[in-house]
Amino acid sequence: MRAKPAQVCDVLPRFGVVKIVVQVKLLPSPEQAAALEATLRACNRAADHASKVAFESGTRNRNGLQKLVYADIKAAFGLSAHPAVRVVKKVVDAYSTLAASLKSGRLGGPGARRYRKAVGSPVGFRPEAAQPFDDRCLSWQTDARTVSIWTVGGRIRGIRYTGSASRLKTLAEYRKGESDLVQRGGKWFLIATCDIPVPEVYEPADWIDVDLHRTRPHTGVIRFVGRCDP
Repeated sequence: MRAKPAQVCDVLPRFGVVKIVVQVKLLPSPEQAAALEATLRACNRAADHASKVAFESGTRNRNGLQKLVYADIKAAFGLSAHPAVRVVKKVVDAYSTLAASLKSGRLGGPGARRYRKAVGSPVGFRPEAAQPFDDRCLSWQTDARTVSIWTVGGRIRGIRYTGSASRLKTLAEYRKGESDLVQRGGKWFLIATCDIPVPEVYEPADWIDVDLHRTRPHTGVIRFVGRCDP
């Protein structure tokens, strides 16, 4: 089963905030793009390896899987500590998504072909599948509209990005948490999580009764009755 790509638009009210994702387009130089591609492919090869271990061992929790694969994926795929941890989390999240799909019946019952295919092999990751980075691997310079990102060839600074004015404003004011590196059609994107505060809902102290009877139909006057305490 292949892992699903990152969602481009997601809105989730939670604990007084609306959690959304904002996508911006990266404008890397050819050399920067080559480093990003090498990094994405290395991360997804590492994810495939970790997924195979998770499948064969039955280990689907983050701490357990990390103990099994952390040293290997650092040594074999050229990942530093924090990217290796993000790879493990990506794999664990993929199996959690699969488990939820099986439980909900979206893949049919145990006898269905899709169900058997999903449980019969490890979750797979496309070479260009999105890779999450936290603030220790990727930093934003919103004033300069550039990012600094870890790659297998070393940290690259000054990668430019662009987007609509509203997206850039939201990004600068509310970005928080992980950012996903994505490649689509030879182009590069970052999808960042933003937490936007939800305004406090006003609870009225009393009520207003509105009588929609028009006493003068030709004027359109509406008569209000009732009261509202301050």
